[in-house]
Amino acid sequence: MCVGEQKALLVWRTMLVPIAPEVPQLTTQSSSTHPLRRLLTLAMLLAATNLHAESPISISLNGAAEVPPVTTAASGMVNIGVLPNRTVSGSIDIAGMVPTMAHVHEGAVGKNGPPIITLIKKSEKVFTVPADAKLSEAQYTSYQAGDLYVNVHSAAHPNGEIRAQLPGKPIRIAN
Repeated sequence: MCVGEQKALLVWRTMLVPIAPEVPQLTTQSSSTHPLRRLLTLAMLLAATNLHAESPISISLNGAAEVPPVTTAASGMVNIGVLPNRTVSGSIDIAGMVPTMAHVHEGAVGKNGPPIITLIKKSEKVFTVPADAKLSEAQYTSYQAGDLYVNVHSAAHPNGEIRAQLPGKPIRIAN
């Protein structure tokens, strides 16, 4: 059972246990006016929405993840979300360096790849994903395989000073 399904089940259990004595009354009242029916409908909608949303990824940036590795005191935190419709949102916070630019790149662990999204510098230490950022179908497939990474560049390290590989989406295997 995936996390979304577990959350939906918890919502159902939480809602049904305290009101179980009222359940037989569903047959005596109109479905449009019964408060339990409305509450259950709302719970189903919220659970369905939760099952299709992806949680944002939070992951640390560091020089050791660069290819080749970089010795640096710089660090950062990536907070990024990729939805099933392939839209991308989020930001990165940086410490210990003067960044010149930041990108999301397509490339596997241990490999360098081309930039696919240029992040917007909001302040000296914060970059954000552009509002209209969306992955192509091929890029989304790379994301799901864990083949996208965030890279922050500096004058001292123009090819990248700190990096974080995006873990992608876990694949659920049938029993």
